[in-house]
Parts: sequence; structure tokens; C-alpha cells
Amino acid sequence: MACMPRMTVPPQGPDGEACYRALLARDARFDGCFFAGVSSTGIYCRPVCRVRTPRRDNCRFFTHAAQAERAGFRPCLRCRPELAPGRHSPLPGTAPWSTQDAAGILAVQAAQLLDTAPLTGPTPPGMPQLAQRLGVSDRHLRRIFESQLGVSPLQYLQTRRLLCAKQLLTDTALPVPEVARLSGFGSQRRLHAAFSSHYGLNPSGLRRSRAALPAQPGLLLRLAYRPPYDTAAMLAFFAQRQLDGVELVSPHGGAPALARTVSLRQGGHTLNGWVQGQFDPSRARLNLRVSEALQPLLPLLLAKARAWLDLDADPQAINPQLHAHFPHGDGLRLPGALDGFELAVRAVLGQQISVAGARTLANRLVARWGAALLTPIAGLDRLFPSPEALAQASGDSLGALGLTRQKQAAIQALSQCCLSGQLQLDPGAEVAPTVATLRSLPGVGDWTAQYIAMRALSWPDALPASDVALHRALGLQGQPRAAQTALAVAQAWQPWRSYGVIRAWASLQSAGDAAPGPLPAP
Repeated sequence: MACMPRMTVPPQGPDGEACYRALLARDARFDGCFFAGVSSTGIYCRPVCRVRTPRRDNCRFFTHAAQAERAGFRPCLRCRPELAPGRHSPLPGTAPWSTQDAAGILAVQAAQLLDTAPLTGPTPPGMPQLAQRLGVSDRHLRRIFESQLGVSPLQYLQTRRLLCAKQLLTDTALPVPEVARLSGFGSQRRLHAAFSSHYGLNPSGLRRSRAALPAQPGLLLRLAYRPPYDTAAMLAFFAQRQLDGVELVSPHGGAPALARTVSLRQGGHTLNGWVQGQFDPSRARLNLRVSEALQPLLPLLLAKARAWLDLDADPQAINPQLHAHFPHGDGLRLPGALDGFELAVRAVLGQQISVAGARTLANRLVARWGAALLTPIAGLDRLFPSPEALAQASGDSLGALGLTRQKQAAIQALSQCCLSGQLQLDPGAEVAPTVATLRSLPGVGDWTAQYIAMRALSWPDALPASDVALHRALGLQGQPRAAQTALAVAQAWQPWRSYGVIRAWASLQSAGDAAPGPLPAP
């Protein structure tokens, strides 16, 4: 596949002529990169909207949905702007920034942190906390945010809440007061007031206008992504690692899909349930079915699902950097995790052994400490062991499963750190401190920390430099100082080294080599 041209959409505003060409073509590669406000209707749309294309002089283009709403436009009920993939660059400290000035970088960082912050719970988004994390004053952050993005942080957050509520009202049968709580409004009255002032609608009226929901188990929600997306490669990655009773992957056939059990933790509460995702490549969309037991934490689950399957990746930014090195990898994405603790434990299990060997050890762990779970999906009936269960497991019981003393110590230390809150293994966590904490644990080296950062934290610029599969893909296997050479080679992949690693592993499979994966050097 030829390398696609990149469309530049700076924070000051998108290129109107380029955006209009994408709008005419309904080009899904630019979905979420801009929104089109139509002055004749007062509606703003995604570039993939199927309504008749408006005249150019009736169109205004916005980088963010919040900008369109501040200008007085309402979201389209057909293309549904709340389904668009995110468009922000990496989080602070995760990659070099060479194309923006300091103010632009700060604004983008703040916007993504607002996107990943919980809408409800004990720590809702707050500007003082956000400013402290970014190392600036509250006043300075507000000024820079508004000057760069054209909206205040409060307006940006309000749009996120409104669009979250709109999605829940459209896709679920949740009571309106519950929708208000989940989307961060706190009460039905506040939700009604916000909908009335911003959209000229009331939540109940929006719900009456939707199509009838299908009578199937769970809640059905829709999530968009930008093509190209190699669904077969993503599902094959998970299929190679799936655990009995925990995951089910169907990489082939007319409806590529995957399902798994999941535990969600927030504010001291834990909810157990299941999710099932089915790709719809013709619409560049994932149809996600969620068990009703997880509905009190739906916004959190949706954010995790987007990271799990890397739905917010922007191929327009990534592929120009990596295409020359991996010409057949433009559709590959970074496999994430719904549960960062689970991913960390499985990374420890994968130390020094093959993917198949790590899967065998993980299956033993699930059979011994994984709780049973009733689901409507045949073959999906167990949860991955919780941090509490593994923290209480004795070294002898772990050793009886075939775990070395080093892995026993690492798993028990991980469990204790996650229980105490010392480790937050989720997208949006601060990368450098998290990696440093991981490396300080017994039995956790740089390969493990980088692999966890790559998949649990969704860090786009991680590099497990000692990975022997990576060495094999780069032709470095058996060479002295192979890890240092891999670091030097991967400099050209920055700030997308995680994607470079995924593409290097995939190149082994396409060449008929042994299956790649987390195989660290001794």
C-alpha cells in the first residue's frame, strides 16, 4: 500500500480547502481530524457524513467538536460526532515534539488529559490538578488552552460530557438520571438544562427519535476508527495469546470479532462483566456489546475499549514515519489491554519464554485463581485473577504452577503496588514515573517495563530493545550489543517506536518465521 499523504490540521484551525476536499470524498482517513459546520442548517458533521454535501461557502471547519459547539452548531443526528475517533497527539513526555511551539504542545497535552480523565467518581477532571501535572499554573494553562484551541477548558469538558450523554441516550436504554450521572452532570435537571441551551433538545426527545434497539444480551455501542485498519492482524495477535474462559477471538470469516471477560475498578468499586467487539470494516466501525453489569462504568469502559483496540490511532501521522521501514504495515495497530494489571502479570509470565509458554502459564493461573463468571457467550466463563487474589497467593502455590522464584516475586510485588495505588496501569498514566516504578520491582527489568508501557499505557514510543524477536526482524540476532544497535536503528521510528515494534514482529510472520512476541534476551 502506498504511503498516504498527511493532512495538516494545526490547533489554530484546519485548512478549509483541504477539509472540503475530504468532505466531498467522505474520506474516513480524516474522521475526527476536523468537523464541518454548515451555516445553512446550524449542524456540524464528521467528514464521513452521508448527507448531501453542502456548498463550500456554507461550510466552516473546526479542529474540535467543542469549537463547533461554541460557534453555535449542533451535532448531526445522522453521522453522530460523538462516535468520531480522537485526534490528539501523544501525552507529555511520551514522544519528541518538533512540529509545534511550546504553547501548542501544552494545549494538546491538556486536551488529551481532559479526554482521558474520568467524568465521574472520586477524581473528576479539575484544572488545578491538570495544571499541577503539566507543571504550570492554573491561570497560565487556561490562557494557553483558550488561545490555542479557541475554547476554554470548561467548554471543552462540557462538550465531552454532552457528547457522552448523547451517545448513551442514543445507543442504550439507560434511564435519563443514570445517563446524567455517567456523563458527569450529576443530576437530570443539569443534563436537561445543558441539552436545552446547547442543542435546543431535551434528552427524552432525542431518545424518542432513535431507532428501536435490537433484543440481544447487553448494551450495543458504536465506536469509529480511521482506516486503514488491519483487523485480521489485530485479531490474530489476540488469538495467539487468548486464555481459556477469559478470551474468545474469531479472526476469520465475514464478521471478525473478539470477546472477553473484564473487571473494572474505580473509586474502590469493582464490576465484573463481559464485552464483545465486532468489526464493521465497510463503515470503519466497531460494534461493541457490553454486559449490563458494567453499565455503571460505561464511559470508563468505552475509553478503555478505544485503547484496547487502538481505535484513536492516526495513520496519517504514523505511516509517513514508518512506511519506508515497513511498507506492508500501514494498517497495523498497537494492541492494548482492557486491564493493565492483567497485561503486566502476563508480561512477567512471558519473560525468557515463548508466547505459547507464557499462554500455558497464564492458563494455569486463571484455572487456579480466576473467579467464575456467568456470561451468555459459550466458552467465556472466567475472570483473570484479581490483584487481591495474587497478592495473597503463596510462593509455593505459584511455584507449583511452574513459575520461577523471580516471576513469583515480580507478580506478588505488582499485585501489592496495584492494590496500594502506587501503580496506575492505564492509558493516561504518567509514563516515566510508571516505568521507573516498574523497574524498581524485583524481577522486572527494562524489557518488561517497556512492554507494559507499550500495551497497558498505550505509550506510542516504547521500545523493548532487548526483545529477541525484534532482533530477529532487524537481522541482529546473535550480534554483540544487539539491544544497543536496536535502539540506534529505532531512532528513525520516533515518536512511533511501539508501532515500529509491532510492524517488525509482523514482518517475521509475513516472512514465515517463528511467531514473534515478548521474547526478551536473557
